[in-house]
Amino acid sequence: MTALQQFRIIGWLEGTSFLFLLLVAMPLKYLAGLPSAVRITGSVHGLLFLLFMAALFRVVLERRWPIQRTVIAFVASLVPGGTFVFDRSLKREMAGLPPATGSEPASSL
Repeated sequence: MTALQQFRIIGWLEGTSFLFLLLVAMPLKYLAGLPSAVRITGSVHGLLFLLFMAALFRVVLERRWPIQRTVIAFVASLVPGGTFVFDRSLKREMAGLPPATGSEPASSL
C-alpha cells in the first residue's frame, strides 16, 4: 500500500470518527446524559487524528508536497467533513491528474 493510499484510508476513518463524535456522541452526552459516549468516541477520534498527522507527514516527505497543500490537508482535518472534500484532490493525484482549478464540475472526477 502506498503512502497516499494509506493517507486516504486514514483520512476517511478520521473524518468519519469526527462526524460520529459531533453528530452522535455529543448529543448522547448532553441530551441523554451518557458522558461515556464522548469519552470513548473522543479517544478513538484522537488516536485516528494522530494517525492522520503521521500519515500526512509521511506523504509530505515522500511526495514532496508544497507547504500550501500540507496546510490545506491539516486544516481539512479540523473542519467537519473536510477530509472527505480533500480526498477528492487525493483521488485526482492518484490518477495522475492535475489538481482541480475550481472551474471544472465536481462530476468530472
